[in-house]
Amino acid sequence: MNGDYIIGGVFSIHNYMHTVKHNYTSIPEPLRCTGSVDGRELRFSRAMVFAIEEINNSTELLPGVRLGYRIHDSCASVPVAVQAAFQLTNGVQPAFDTGETCSQSGTVTAVVGESGSTPSISTSRIIGPFDIPQVSHYATCACLSDKQQYPTFFRTIPSDRFQALALAKLVKHFGWTWIGAVRSDSDYGNNGMAAFLHAARKEGICVEYSESFYRTHPRSRFQRVADVIRGSTSMVVVAFVAFGDMRMLLEELGRQPSPPRQWVGSEAWVTDPNLLRFSFCAGTIGVGIPQSVIPGLREFLLDLSPAKVAGSQVLTEFWESAFNCRLGRSADGAEETVCDGTEDMQKLQSPYTDTSQLRITNMVYKAVYAIAHAMHNVMCPERNSAPQCDRFTKIQPSQVLGQLKRVNFSRNGYQVSFDANGDPLALYELVNWQRSESGSTEFVTVGYYDASLPAGHEFQMNRNLTWAQGGTQVPVSVCSESCPPGTRKMLQKGKPVCCYDCIPCPEGEISNTTDSPDCLPCPEEFWPNADRDLCLPKPIEFLSFHEALGIILATFSVGGACLAVVTATVFFRHRASAIVRANNSELSFLLLFSLTLCFLCSLTFIGSPSDWSCMLRHTAFGITFVLCISCVLGKTIVVLMAFRATLPGSNVMKWFGPPQQRMTVASFTFIQALICTLWLVLNPPFPIKNLTTYKERIILECALGSAIGFWAVLGYIGLLAVLCFVLAVLARKLPDNFNEAKLITFSMLIFCAVWITFIPAYVSSPGKFTVAVEIFAILASSFALILCIFAQKCFIILFRPEKNTKKHLMSKNPSD
Repeated sequence: MNGDYIIGGVFSIHNYMHTVKHNYTSIPEPLRCTGSVDGRELRFSRAMVFAIEEINNSTELLPGVRLGYRIHDSCASVPVAVQAAFQLTNGVQPAFDTGETCSQSGTVTAVVGESGSTPSISTSRIIGPFDIPQVSHYATCACLSDKQQYPTFFRTIPSDRFQALALAKLVKHFGWTWIGAVRSDSDYGNNGMAAFLHAARKEGICVEYSESFYRTHPRSRFQRVADVIRGSTSMVVVAFVAFGDMRMLLEELGRQPSPPRQWVGSEAWVTDPNLLRFSFCAGTIGVGIPQSVIPGLREFLLDLSPAKVAGSQVLTEFWESAFNCRLGRSADGAEETVCDGTEDMQKLQSPYTDTSQLRITNMVYKAVYAIAHAMHNVMCPERNSAPQCDRFTKIQPSQVLGQLKRVNFSRNGYQVSFDANGDPLALYELVNWQRSESGSTEFVTVGYYDASLPAGHEFQMNRNLTWAQGGTQVPVSVCSESCPPGTRKMLQKGKPVCCYDCIPCPEGEISNTTDSPDCLPCPEEFWPNADRDLCLPKPIEFLSFHEALGIILATFSVGGACLAVVTATVFFRHRASAIVRANNSELSFLLLFSLTLCFLCSLTFIGSPSDWSCMLRHTAFGITFVLCISCVLGKTIVVLMAFRATLPGSNVMKWFGPPQQRMTVASFTFIQALICTLWLVLNPPFPIKNLTTYKERIILECALGSAIGFWAVLGYIGLLAVLCFVLAVLARKLPDNFNEAKLITFSMLIFCAVWITFIPAYVSSPGKFTVAVEIFAILASSFALILCIFAQKCFIILFRPEKNTKKHLMSKNPSD
């Protein structure tokens, strides 16, 4: 159609280009399209015409200026698209509309199209050097956003960069981490899939296979792709495929039953009604361009008659195909009829007449209006608040190009603007293929994806979805099941990162999230629970008064102290008796007092260790035991001296009388007190949390501080015990009916045996049992002393008083 200014249009009205073998002996045939007319693409081209006629009738946009158009059919092929680009650049008239006189204005001002990314790339490279702007309604390849290569390219449909990101987030949203991928072997498919895979890797999604194909490939290629899909383990298939390629793949899959697959589709095919006939794809979900309403478009599309279509070869072909008749010429065969004018467009069911879901059609509509607004801004400066357009002003495509970058308007409620890359705002509908009550498959909008919203809030779901085979539960598509808390992922050798085994966390470590890549060690004073998904405080363990072992040892300790007190009481009440007086009563009372302290000092080892209890338990034990051994040693020396004193001329007892005995006990005890004092001053014992003996619990115990101090205290006790034992052995055969040296010998033998076995037991016993061993050694040696030295004497005092006489003690015959 002629006009003051011409807008070019390029659409894939046919899907195939006629190919011939060149023999290089004759001029090649002109390029031409074959196959049937694509009703959807024809609708796109007619929407461009509708928009131009609307603008021509508008009093606000380009008033007084008439726009014309030149529309070319690219056959969805690069060679024909290139030819169309040259024709638009040179002003050559196409064969689309030959019924009217054409404009003589030369080259076009701007171009709408093409539908495919690859033809759009070729077109842009040709018209770009002439600064002719190109606004595509359907070319989504992200590569076209590169302004260095395609400086004049714009589009009203979002870039695949946003679509790929939306698809990756959609897959991640439903927890699918193991997917298959198929793509068109074209710029659209290859670039789109590359962007999707890049986004998918960031989301932790793994791809089992990635196959490409194109509609011109042999059938064997489609069979191979179909076999890969059938034999895969992934439930979900992401298809970044053009409509024509997808139709051929689904036809191949339909020839042989295959396992159910959940399809995730790109906008190029997921909203195409021609594919709804493939029932096994029910449940498909994908992103699509939002639906729209264009007032008056349906009436315009249906306003066709034989007279109106006769001037256009394409419209004539569509009419004849739609009504199965010949227009304006006789039928070639018996099965064909001649169109008689009774054909009714209102009753025609075709993608051309389907305006129920105008998606890409609205992109064409917006593209025409974007060009018109840019031209308006160049030609129609405002004067007195009203635009004044000069139709005779000669404008250059470069001027329109500059204004296209700044257009920002709203039409039928839809905002139109371009960013620095020539891309619009990315807004998608989430489309789900659902079965209706009648059993047919239909498109249902279940949500939206808005790239302008903050991260994590791009998706808005407002409807329930159906899945593959009509399921209501989200299908599972993972290579490996999720690893529960308490385990970590270990990658399977030679497989993607989504394929892994779940390994329990090692001892002392936890994982508290699903699919944790690593286990984390618990803090030093914490330990994992049985499920190893939570760190709990380690139980604190020490020898307590509330546990059975502590109660038993405390009972024996108190019982031993009571026994010592009772023994002292018996001795005190019978202090005038021969047996008490004969065994050095002063040292006996001092020995019983020290034994009482020995029994009681074991109580300091029970209970939670503190600074004071740690220092008290070792020093009290060391001093009281030295006091005890000193008393025993004193008694042994007294026995020896007493018998030496009976020898003629011996006056040894005057050198070891009561004052010397007290001095001996005091001196030995003072030395131990000095050792303990130095120990406490230089490096005293202190409470610690033992975290090494047991990994799963904390042992509260007393650290020795200075090991030298501890072993010096024990060594000094052992030295005195050995000395006492040696002297007792020397005195054991001295004549007397009641020779105390024998009892001392036996008691010291037990004492030394206990403490010799104590050393390895103490070193090897873990945790609180170390304390129990020490208490046991204290109690055992204390009981040995009190029983061996005082039991027989108490028995005689209480039950055999007849032997508690000086005569009996001095008797030479023990049997008397």
